[in-house]
Amino acid sequence: MQTLQDILYKVKIRATQGALGVEVTDVQMDSRKSTEGSLFIAVEGVKANGHQFIDAAIAGGARTVVYENDPGQMKEGVSYVQVENSATAAGIISHNFYGQPSEKLKLVGVTGTNGKTTVATLLFKLYTSMGYKCGLLSTVQNQIAGLKLDATHTTPDAVSLNALLKQMVDEGCSHAFMETSSHAIHQQRIAGLKYTGALFTNITHDHLDYHKSFDEYVRVKKSFFDSLPSSAFAISNADDKRGRVMLQNTNAKKYFYSLKTMADFKGRILENDITGLNMMVNDQEVHFRLIGEFNAYNLLAVFGASICIGAEKQEVLRQLSVLTGADGRFDYLVSPKDRIIGIVDYAHTPDALVNVLSTIQNLRKRNEQIITVVGCGGDRDKTKRPIMGEVACKYSDRAIFTSDNPRSEVPEDIIRDMETGLTGTSKKKFIAMTDRREAIKTAVSLAQPEDIVLVAGKGHEKYQDVKGVKYPFDDKEVLQQVFVTLDR
Repeated sequence: MQTLQDILYKVKIRATQGALGVEVTDVQMDSRKSTEGSLFIAVEGVKANGHQFIDAAIAGGARTVVYENDPGQMKEGVSYVQVENSATAAGIISHNFYGQPSEKLKLVGVTGTNGKTTVATLLFKLYTSMGYKCGLLSTVQNQIAGLKLDATHTTPDAVSLNALLKQMVDEGCSHAFMETSSHAIHQQRIAGLKYTGALFTNITHDHLDYHKSFDEYVRVKKSFFDSLPSSAFAISNADDKRGRVMLQNTNAKKYFYSLKTMADFKGRILENDITGLNMMVNDQEVHFRLIGEFNAYNLLAVFGASICIGAEKQEVLRQLSVLTGADGRFDYLVSPKDRIIGIVDYAHTPDALVNVLSTIQNLRKRNEQIITVVGCGGDRDKTKRPIMGEVACKYSDRAIFTSDNPRSEVPEDIIRDMETGLTGTSKKKFIAMTDRREAIKTAVSLAQPEDIVLVAGKGHEKYQDVKGVKYPFDDKEVLQQVFVTLDR
């Protein structure tokens, strides 16, 4: 039996009313899920204030309420706990309620603008291939020792996150690898977790609709490393302008990886083509199946983390050399007849799009055209739209601006925002086409034999979000269908 007093361990409490020895059957942040004996945590969120739903939670059966601000009229028979910060308390309470699962695993967090999914997935695949039972929490999917679960957020809410970690422990997992988003850090979803280690990939223009400024975005990412214990390791990209800043104040053991300067984990690209990367990793030459400089960085991060966890270098490189990346990350296929190369990638930030298109340019053997299909998400950071448009045109021979996930916005308005970034010859390179399926079809029809078609922005996603409805849509599947029907 778990009592309220038990699960308040390490929570900063301002005041209590009612019994602290009361049994808690589950922990909820959604009043609609409250049942008899629930503990309800009222958190002031981005879209709703949980304090408004305290009475609804009690009506559903909650007998304990954790709150930060005014809880309204206190009811008899209900225990109330006022805390300094409800979001932080939610993380710590959830961690305690589920038996502090992160302390029973080697938990490694991956943060950064680009590369989080690939790095976390590669670590999961690597350690699974080395015989360990592992858990994965990522944008693409969550996995628990082979059981695949749909992922709704890059990092789940505090209650769901700790429930998943407990499930991993119960299934015998020894390692867990998780993407750690800036939203999750800022909203304290990871409060209370004990990390074995953390990795920083890079930081570029993204999520300014949420963080309001780039400096704030950097500060939030850095706070993750600031909170690490001295027992943990922290690995950062020395080639990123803010790579060293990220680790300035951490108590964790510091390590760096790099392609350009001296570092603990040093790489050098010897060859990069459609078959993969040939690299020097520290003092050893290795061929990897992944393609592109951005993946060279991802591989170095994974190599460094595995060494810090305690794996043997030769075994790590041997297993890494045969692994593929995450779904929707530089996925490529070739049309049967004309050998048109189709690439599907999640690149949805200017920097990610530059990375992918630069890689594709380096893969060209002659004068093959690069035709890019790209859009921008609705109800998200609008400031990156003109940059995305300019990047697509600058690094491509032709570009088609289309719908991504328009959400509540009008697709034509999003495309017009992208057009404002175009200058000079770029204006002659693009066409606008709101129907994403038609845009992909048009890109392939414009391609000559052995040209390269990039479909960017959605990657692993199997839907398109329009006016709150998620319609089935899979870029890779559509591209395959178009190859079959239009192959000349």
